[in-house]
Amino acid sequence: AVVSTQSTGARKVAVILSGCGVYDGAEIHESSAVLTHLSRAGAEVSIFAPDKDQMHVVDHTAGSEMPETRNVLKESARIARGKIAALDGLSATDFDALIIPGGFGAAKNLSNFATAGP
Repeated sequence: AVVSTQSTGARKVAVILSGCGVYDGAEIHESSAVLTHLSRAGAEVSIFAPDKDQMHVVDHTAGSEMPETRNVLKESARIARGKIAALDGLSATDFDALIIPGGFGAAKNLSNFATAGP
């Protein structure tokens, strides 16, 4: 875990989500656990996601791609309960730590790793 060297006040933590669902976004259980533990620790949490279309949409009951488009920010808002901002508004200097929960969305929606590789 990354912890600031500041000695006073609540730690300010940015959480970046990549959608909602393990196959095409942020892993919901992991995201929820991160937010719960940060809340219990008294952290000041801000949640962000890119305001763009997902790489693709996956039917999580079948594991197959669906012929529709969804927005990463709007899907991430499901986990954030609407309290979320566009990623382009994040300034690293405003935070003590950054957490990116897992899920294939990190490779598909936050980077080009899913298509370009390492």
